[in-house]
Amino acid sequence: MQASPQDVENSLRKCMDPEVPLNIVEMGLIYGIEVKGGDVDIKMTMTTQGCPLHETLVQDVTRYAKKVPGVENVNVQIVWDPPWSMDSMSPEARDKIRGMASGQATPAPIDYDRAMPQGVGKLAQQEDGSMVLINEHDQGFMVNQAIVDFWKCCDGRRKMTELVDVFAQQTGMQRAQVEKEVTQLVQQLRDGGLIAIPGQADTPNVTFH
Repeated sequence: MQASPQDVENSLRKCMDPEVPLNIVEMGLIYGIEVKGGDVDIKMTMTTQGCPLHETLVQDVTRYAKKVPGVENVNVQIVWDPPWSMDSMSPEARDKIRGMASGQATPAPIDYDRAMPQGVGKLAQQEDGSMVLINEHDQGFMVNQAIVDFWKCCDGRRKMTELVDVFAQQTGMQRAQVEKEVTQLVQQLRDGGLIAIPGQADTPNVTFH
């Protein structure tokens, strides 16, 4: 039995964007799905060209596509035209993002020179092998190995500059390339109640229903 593009898309709805707690279909990252027998060709994009989680997201997409009965080979092609924008997202996804950003207390900006992020919460592995970080409110965030490794490095003893060095080593990228990504990642994990910064009041500003 041959899989349909809709079958593949439905499976990809379980694949979360590593930077935002939304799935990649809602985010508008999937540009096309073509099925020929057991072969699936997927065209997708990323929110930014410098995303250090590029490879892990391609691996996740391949894994979820292969879960569909009848799919044997998956080819993921990354394209940058048309470039991704907020308009690519589904209306529901835009509403979720707006809901996360509005009416919530926003933590103070991270002090780059003094902050020593401390990972909080716990890591759980689901039956399908995917990993979830769970905060103290039992809210789960699907993550990939790169984020898990980074979260574990946030031990309350490393400053942001040291975490940038660690992440650059983990991803094999230049320090200057990952500096902005690390700041965003710490902020997102902090928003989700998965990182605390001693000495600063933390108010998680993401709510999941």
